[in-house]
Amino acid sequence: MEATAVLKYLRVGPQKARLVIDLIRGKRAEDALDVLRYTRKASAKDISKLLKSAVANAENTKGMDIDKLYVKKAFVDQGPTMKRTNPKAMGRANVVRKRMSHITIVLGEKSA
Repeated sequence: MEATAVLKYLRVGPQKARLVIDLIRGKRAEDALDVLRYTRKASAKDISKLLKSAVANAENTKGMDIDKLYVKKAFVDQGPTMKRTNPKAMGRANVVRKRMSHITIVLGEKSA
């Protein structure tokens, strides 16, 4: 049985979010929360909230045991990119890309 939580349109680049997601993939849910608590990245706080949401989904909708939960799958997809322009010398313009991420966490239950 699996429980899923999805966070869409997070205003962090996917490459930066993948650095944090790679830290928790395959770990127990409690251990993953501890890792995120002490990670000094901007996206760690949002991913921690997402992981707590996935744990709540597992407990309330699926009836899974919290102590046996682990991060079965965790991945980051690229969302839409906002494009802005910066004025440059001699009438030129530079494009600034503000990237977004879609993050998915799937929790599974380990059998004893």
